[in-house]
Amino acid sequence: MQEPSESLDFVREKVKADTESGKFSGRVQTRFPPEPNGFLHIGHAKSIYLNFGIAEEFDGQCFLRFDDTNPETEDISYVDAIQEDLEWLGVAPSGPPKFASDYFPQIFEWAEDLIRRGLAYVDDQSAETISEQRGGFGQPGVESPFRNRSAEENLGLFHGMRDGAFDDGSKVLRAKIDMQADNMWLRDPVLYRIRRVPHHRTNDEWIVYPTYDWAHGQSDAIEGVTHSICTLEFADHRALYDWCLNQLELPGDKPEQTEFARLNLTHTVMSKRILRRLVEDGHVDGWDDARMPTVRGLRRRGYPAEAIRAFMDQISVAKVNSVVEIELLESFVRTHLNRTALRRMAVTKPLKLVITNWPEGEVEWVDVVNNPEDPDAGTRSVPFSGELWIEEDDFRLEPPPKYYRLTPGREVRLRNAFFVTATDAVTDDEGNVIEVRATYDPETRGGNAPDGRKVKSTMHWVSAEHALDATVHLYDRLLTESHPGADDADPLDSLNPASRETTEAKVEPALGEVATGEVVQFERLGYFAADLDDASVFHRTVGLRDEWANIQKRKQK
Repeated sequence: MQEPSESLDFVREKVKADTESGKFSGRVQTRFPPEPNGFLHIGHAKSIYLNFGIAEEFDGQCFLRFDDTNPETEDISYVDAIQEDLEWLGVAPSGPPKFASDYFPQIFEWAEDLIRRGLAYVDDQSAETISEQRGGFGQPGVESPFRNRSAEENLGLFHGMRDGAFDDGSKVLRAKIDMQADNMWLRDPVLYRIRRVPHHRTNDEWIVYPTYDWAHGQSDAIEGVTHSICTLEFADHRALYDWCLNQLELPGDKPEQTEFARLNLTHTVMSKRILRRLVEDGHVDGWDDARMPTVRGLRRRGYPAEAIRAFMDQISVAKVNSVVEIELLESFVRTHLNRTALRRMAVTKPLKLVITNWPEGEVEWVDVVNNPEDPDAGTRSVPFSGELWIEEDDFRLEPPPKYYRLTPGREVRLRNAFFVTATDAVTDDEGNVIEVRATYDPETRGGNAPDGRKVKSTMHWVSAEHALDATVHLYDRLLTESHPGADDADPLDSLNPASRETTEAKVEPALGEVATGEVVQFERLGYFAADLDDASVFHRTVGLRDEWANIQKRKQK
C-alpha cells in the first residue's frame, strides 16, 4: 500500500478507518462512473484523481465504468474520448472499461423482483403529471391512481413495456416507497422508461432503460465497489441509493456512498448544458477549443496533467461547496512549466530593427541557455544579423514616463547578444513606425559591457533573415465575471468577445523543431503550446506574471 499523506481529507479518513476495522474485508474498490454523453472537464479531473488516488494509496482497485443508461444523449465517440482523456491525465484503470449496459439483464431481473414483492408498479401517467404529483418540500405528494395495481398486473405491464407493446412515454416503472417522504427522491421515483432509441452498445436489444438512480447503485454492487464517491449534488440521492440496495440480494458487500464538494472555478462554467451552448452557438471552435475548461481544451492549451493533479492535491477534498480562484490553477501550471519548458524567442507583433553599423551580410551565432531552471537542458545557438524583429511595444518615438525600452538615443540590451542604441525611425504616411534604426556596440557581445555600464532594459529579438512564421493565439478570460451565472443570471451574459486574439509572429529557427503539444516559454511573453495538430500554431498557456501571488498580497493588506 502506498503511504497516504499525513494530512488526510475526510474521504480518505473514512477509507482508512474502514480498512483498519476490516470493513469490506479490508478491500478498497472505487470507480469513476461518467455518463458517455459529453466530454470530460476540469471538474471531472477532481473526481478522477480522488477515486484513482484512493485506490492507489490503499492498495485497491479503481475501474472506469460508463453509466450508459440514456441512449438519446450517448455516443461511442464520447466513450473513446473519455478513455483517451484518462490516459492523458495519467491514471490507469484496474482493468478494461465496464458498462452499466452489461448489467441490463440483471438490473431488469431485480426490477421484476421488486414488482413481485409489491415494491414497484407501472404508472400510465405522463412525466409532467408525475412531477406535479410529487409535490415539493413541505408540500404533500399525491399518490398515483395506478399505485395499487396487483403485482401480477404490474409484472405483465412491465414485460409489455420491454416487448414493445406500448408507446414511448406512455408508461414508466416506479418504485413504491413513500409519497410523503421529506426526501423528494423517495417519492416513488421512476426506475424504467420506454425509449425506442438504438443504444451505442446494445443497439435495439432493449427499448426499456433503467434510470441513472436505479442502475448506478446496482452497477456498483455487481462490480464489488466498496466506496461509491460522488459529488454533493448526489447527497439527497443517497437515501434512494441505499433503499434500492437494501431491497435486493446482493452478490457481495453493499457499497457505501460518500459525497464531496465538486470543483468550482472563477470565470468558469462546468455545466455540460452551458458548455454545449458555447459549442453549438459558435462562441468557441469546439469542445477542444483552448478556451474551454474541458480536458481536451486544457490539453490543447498546454496545461500539463502533472500540474492539474498537483492543483487537485492542493485544494484537497471538502464537505462544503466553494469557489477556487482560477489563478491558483494557473499558478500550478506556471510553476511546473518554469521547471520543464525550454526557452525560445518569438516576436508576436513584429517591428523591423535595422542595425546600421552591422557588417553587411554577416551572421553571428550566440549561445543561449535553454532553461536556467534546468542545467541539464543545455544551450542552443541562435543567429544574429543586421536586421531583426522586435516587439512593436519595445519602441516608442515619444516614450511615456518610466518607459525604459528602446527610444531614440537610448541604449538597451538585446538578450544574449549586444547593446544597441536607437538612432531614428521610419514612419508611414499615418505616422506609424514601420522600421527602427540603431547602432550596436561590438564590444558588448554576450550582453555585457566591458566598461561595466548598465542598461535598464533587456529585449528579445529574432533575426529577420532566419525567422520562421507562426500563428499565435493570445487568450483572455472566456467569461469576464468571476462568478458567471450568479444570482440566476445567464452565464453567457458575461461572454468575452475578445477572449482570443490571433496574430502572425516571427520566431527563432529552433521553434521549427518543436513537437506538437510541446510547451515552450516565449521569453518575456509567457508559456505557449504548439498546437496538437499543427506545430506552427501556438496557444498561450499562461503568462509569466503570477496573478495568484498578487491576489494573496492584496488579501494580506
